[in-house]
Amino acid sequence: MTAMIKVVGAAIVDSLEAPAHLLAARRTAPPQFAGMWEFPGGKVEEGEDAETALHRELSEELGISVRLGQELPSGEPAGWPLNERAAMRVWFAEVLHGKPEALQDHDELRWVALDGAETLDLDWIPADLPIVHALLKRATAGIGLRP
Repeated sequence: MTAMIKVVGAAIVDSLEAPAHLLAARRTAPPQFAGMWEFPGGKVEEGEDAETALHRELSEELGISVRLGQELPSGEPAGWPLNERAAMRVWFAEVLHGKPEALQDHDELRWVALDGAETLDLDWIPADLPIVHALLKRATAGIGLRP
């Protein structure tokens, strides 16, 4: 049996205390996802824990360091299912250092309002859409996002 691929993602918000905007990233590849929006992040490497992998991925992809907030619960131990072979754990985060830039895997970054409409107007990767809905529910409920 093949091991589940572990993926990490960040719901980068303008503030963990009072989030109003979310940073979305538009993919350049693979072809079936090019032009669609996602949470920045990537695969956890062998011997790496999830939080370390997320910090590495955000540095490589966006050139930033972040403060991690709470994990967005999926109800599944492995995280949010992406497909039959991969699951993603997602944390709220805010930028500590750097200005997010599309360095790898993305051709555009966009801050969108967490009011629902602007965020939901983006063409999200289908597996990320349930995460977007859960994130919006959590962020608009006034629930704190800090650890």
